[in-house]
Amino acid sequence: MLEQGEEVRACIMDALSEANGTFAFHLLKMLCQDSPSRNVFYSPVSISSALAMVFLGAKGNTAAQMAQVLSLNTEKDIHQSFQLLLTEVNKPGTQYLLRTANRLFGEKTCEFLSTFKESCLQFYHAELEQLSFAKAAEQSRKHINTWVSKKTEGKIQDLLPDSSIDAQTRLVLVNAIYFKGRWNEQFNKMYTSEMPFKINQKEQRPVQMMFQEATFKLAYIEEVQAQVLEVPYVGEELSMLILLPDDNVDLSSVEKHLTYEKFRAWTKPDCMKSTEVEVFLPRFKLEEDYDMESVLQRLGMVDAFQGDKADFSAMSAERDLCLSKFVHKSVVEVNEEGTEAAAASAVVVVECCMVSGPRFCADHPFLFFIRHNAANSILFCGRFSAP
Repeated sequence: MLEQGEEVRACIMDALSEANGTFAFHLLKMLCQDSPSRNVFYSPVSISSALAMVFLGAKGNTAAQMAQVLSLNTEKDIHQSFQLLLTEVNKPGTQYLLRTANRLFGEKTCEFLSTFKESCLQFYHAELEQLSFAKAAEQSRKHINTWVSKKTEGKIQDLLPDSSIDAQTRLVLVNAIYFKGRWNEQFNKMYTSEMPFKINQKEQRPVQMMFQEATFKLAYIEEVQAQVLEVPYVGEELSMLILLPDDNVDLSSVEKHLTYEKFRAWTKPDCMKSTEVEVFLPRFKLEEDYDMESVLQRLGMVDAFQGDKADFSAMSAERDLCLSKFVHKSVVEVNEEGTEAAAASAVVVVECCMVSGPRFCADHPFLFFIRHNAANSILFCGRFSAP
């Protein structure tokens, strides 16, 4: 039995998990549409955490559009929900490494409202560090990039590209996330061998394919003609979920049908059966970076990027603030031992064969998700299309 306090907490977390999950899949569809044959990898939690800090400072239409894009129910205590999620994600004493970090870097001549600064600290553990963008833009950019690199164990370098910071920059909000976990059942390196990976019906490339035969949770989704496999990390608090369409089914048709509600239904414990499976999974490493401005605007977050429409009056008394950039960078490495992944987001605010049992052979494009089972949150989303 859940105690009353725990029940309330679970209810608050569920609402945010649903919002973050819906946002994650909207984003996945858009990024997959933009590059149908490319690999995709990003952290929805990193992006939504950074945006939630911006949301703290938004009012009017700007806030309404942000809430709609992030699928947030504004009647719920959104920021308390993020506080609970980040506490769960960063909890100590786990058998894996998972950390998130948030920080505000503000122009020292700009007055930020104390309510905004206090809320960022209270809910997102994000302190405001003052820098001189006006006099030392390049130095400030390098300083922020160094902070991100440190928080992601050196995996995310140069988050903010050249010229992304200038004298007009007033505030940079940054989120970084780092994860390293070992598989509950590791793949034996002796069994890894070169195999062809079918990019499409005509083209294939070699990959280093890992192999193991063990008991995993597996389901077959008739609706989209795809298998879903859960590969847990040590401790089983986190898992990788792999959605693999049948050999003759195009991944794009699976993507088209995919929603957060369906994903949750397909991966429910009672839908996935523990099965002895022969698993073939490529060893891979992806590094992706995205300019999120156009993606967010296409999702409906328009006013925040327009100087004459943006309303960030809950952030600062300065009336001419708007967003100029939103960058997101992510890396993931999957090998025999486990997975290492990192991502960072920055928002820049400016002035204007025959087998005995089932076989799961990921030798053609698939989707994968790293899920925090306790927090019921998708930390990372990806599509592996080509080696």
